[in-house]
Amino acid sequence: MNTRPTPRILIVEDEPDMLFGLQHNLEFEGFEVVTATTGTAGQAAWRKQRPHLVLLDVMLPEKDGFTVLSEMRKEDPDTPVLLLTAKGLEADKVYGLNLGADDYITKPFSIGELLARVHAVLRRARPDEPSSSLHQFGDVEVDLERRTVRKSGHEVLLSYKEFEVLRLLIEHRGETVTRERLLEDVWEKPASDPSESRTVDTHIANLRKKLEGGSNRSGFIRTIHKVGYKFVEDPES
Repeated sequence: MNTRPTPRILIVEDEPDMLFGLQHNLEFEGFEVVTATTGTAGQAAWRKQRPHLVLLDVMLPEKDGFTVLSEMRKEDPDTPVLLLTAKGLEADKVYGLNLGADDYITKPFSIGELLARVHAVLRRARPDEPSSSLHQFGDVEVDLERRTVRKSGHEVLLSYKEFEVLRLLIEHRGETVTRERLLEDVWEKPASDPSESRTVDTHIANLRKKLEGGSNRSGFIRTIHKVGYKFVEDPES
């Protein structure tokens, strides 16, 4: 049983629409969210709330994001920080990483890309997450090391790509995995062509037919509208 607390994310962003959108989507994803609209308020919220991750805009009133990050790192070298910036200059990105940022994302960005970055940063910050080669959900048993799948005791034959899609979803169970992430990790190709997402959808449909009868509502593989897919261990949740 997973006893980890719900990850708390601090968003420091002064644009109201951007702040609302980020907060809404992260809360929908299941995170606890704390917000601040100035650099000074962001520092105070960080000290009080001790979040698991900070989304930090670079252009902020009172104190810019670089200053906040620099001062934060003097006290706390560990809390992950994802910089939000409208600047495209390589020097700014390098500067932020050198100050101690864990990653950055340049505005405008898709919510799918942001969620993928958030989950990736949190995973890197929690390397002690328990893992196992053998996973069982319902009447399906998956052995990631042996690359075998059984349903009701009978072997299920998956193609190489189908198994890799299933592996990625299981390894990030409870998280939304974007179509872009699946294309990049499983097919090792950039998701620049929107039509490529049909490849992912086809493989998901095949997995559903083989493992759960094709359901996209009550099964283990859930569709997250316009974003991607999520693997849930309890279909009733």
